[in-house]
Amino acid sequence: MRKTILAAAMSVSVAGVVSPLNARAAEPDYLDDRSDAEAVLKSFYNAINRREFSRAWSYFGETKPSANFESFVAGFEDTKSVRVMTGEPGAEGAAGSTYFNVPVAIAATGADDTERVFAGCYTARLANPQIQEPPFTGLHLERGDLKPTDKPVEEALPKQCGEGPPPPERDAELEQAKRAFAASHGEECTSPGSDAQPAEPERYVIKFHSTADPDEEQEARLFRFFCELGAYNEGHFYYQADVISGVREIHFATPELQIQYVNGDSEGKIEAINIIGYRSEGELINSSYEESTKTITSNEKWRGVGDASSTGTWLFRDGEFSLVQYDVDATYDGEINPETILDYNTAP
Repeated sequence: MRKTILAAAMSVSVAGVVSPLNARAAEPDYLDDRSDAEAVLKSFYNAINRREFSRAWSYFGETKPSANFESFVAGFEDTKSVRVMTGEPGAEGAAGSTYFNVPVAIAATGADDTERVFAGCYTARLANPQIQEPPFTGLHLERGDLKPTDKPVEEALPKQCGEGPPPPERDAELEQAKRAFAASHGEECTSPGSDAQPAEPERYVIKFHSTADPDEEQEARLFRFFCELGAYNEGHFYYQADVISGVREIHFATPELQIQYVNGDSEGKIEAINIIGYRSEGELINSSYEESTKTITSNEKWRGVGDASSTGTWLFRDGEFSLVQYDVDATYDGEINPETILDYNTAP
């Protein structure tokens, strides 16, 4: 009876099945990762989403989620799509195996577009590889226990599963910023063909008072991600988190310049530097955040010796970063002698 109830719950709440007409368009990328308990669980849902039911079935060990494979497949007929959240797994050892208990929350959309939320725990098992005999059995799912809940999926995720102390709290904002950075810039910020993950960002907390509510102190978080560029320039992307807008990538107002050289000689004297517009830049070059002044400063070298460059300063005020100064050294004369072409630090 317990297996029947579990199979029924899973058939409603496990990853989405799409209709044959749009299955190819909505099909997610293939994922088969058995490196840890969360990865196995996400791979299981990936197989369901892709209608690869035999692969999904294989993620369970001897104890299967349904009485037979046919009933397992039939259980997904009314499932249209799914959103899955996992928490920090707990681990415990017993009788030569390690068991991993994974908190899970699932939002399943049925064929009638009604969303139902389930929450609970999955257990994965890895028998000690050193004492196994062929054929080898890797990390696999043992069981799941999901129950319906009225909470939104974001609030339904259990804090822990199993006994023992709760795992450390996850930094949801940091994880969201890392996912956003990896999705938008992960490929360009790692070496081609490399499996390396982007480096951990620098993290800052900015306390401030807004003009809308000057008596209440507010807080924003700043994440600075490194992106390798070349020998003398390195790039950085910034993400901000606050209660108003959540986690978002910051784009910086940057002047668009028209530089006129005497006799058109770019290595000669400057005739005029004009701002002819502004553009929005996501990547800053050779940048840093100064906590004492709440400013981000960039210094882009136009060539290695640094005698030609542009430097911008963005000040955090009223919850946003604003361009307050821009200096340009447009002469390739071997000397560092920038000219300020925009200054909102001082009165006109």
